[in-house]
Amino acid sequence: MPGSDNGSPVVALSVTSEPWRGAVYQDLGYTRVRMIEDDPTGLFQIERPPIRALDLWRKRWMLFVDGENFTMRAQALAKDNGLTLSPGRNYLPDIFYWPERLRPTEEFTNANDNVPSQVQPHAIRAYYYTSATGDERKLTEIREALWTLGFHPEVFKKGRKDETAKAVDIALAKDFLSHAFLGNYEVAVLASGDGDYVPLVQEVKRLGKVVYVAAFKGTGLSPELRLAADAFFDMSGFVLPTST
Repeated sequence: MPGSDNGSPVVALSVTSEPWRGAVYQDLGYTRVRMIEDDPTGLFQIERPPIRALDLWRKRWMLFVDGENFTMRAQALAKDNGLTLSPGRNYLPDIFYWPERLRPTEEFTNANDNVPSQVQPHAIRAYYYTSATGDERKLTEIREALWTLGFHPEVFKKGRKDETAKAVDIALAKDFLSHAFLGNYEVAVLASGDGDYVPLVQEVKRLGKVVYVAAFKGTGLSPELRLAADAFFDMSGFVLPTST
């Protein structure tokens, strides 16, 4: 079988219509489809990158970020270590924070050999839940910023503190549970250290799903939530500078 420039196996086939071209791409999954330049026959090359057997069994997953908790804990961790988070694309004080070195839908759990399930390289969807003061225009700007990062944004208008926090928690719990019940994911990654989510995690595990918790160890992390999860991932390294 001929090879491509990068050593991947290549198959050539004739493509005569646009609908078939799309079908080829979808059916072959981890492939690239490209036209052979200046070939009047309309041949296409199908490149199949090598796929380990493990890749075929990686689990579908979703990310759910309690933005209020995650941001507050990131700010506290930075302050405790004499650091200052700089506002920008990935950080708006008291409203949202996400590590610059990590795309929301990019897996970060497979490096741990002790996890019960390896996940797909990219999440099906990444949700971010937070709240802010201001008019609808301001809220829309925050949604746009989170969407640009790669999140599905759920942004609520701040009212009384207890009411707003409850709205964020309820929205996250609803999506977390409904997607599990509908079978839309096999692994859920919950970015929060809030112990109020323990019953939710336990219920989703009863549905046969795997739940990982990602939070900042040593700054407001609930021990009960960490123990309820199938695995815990300390996100502190994304905030604190790495030693050289």
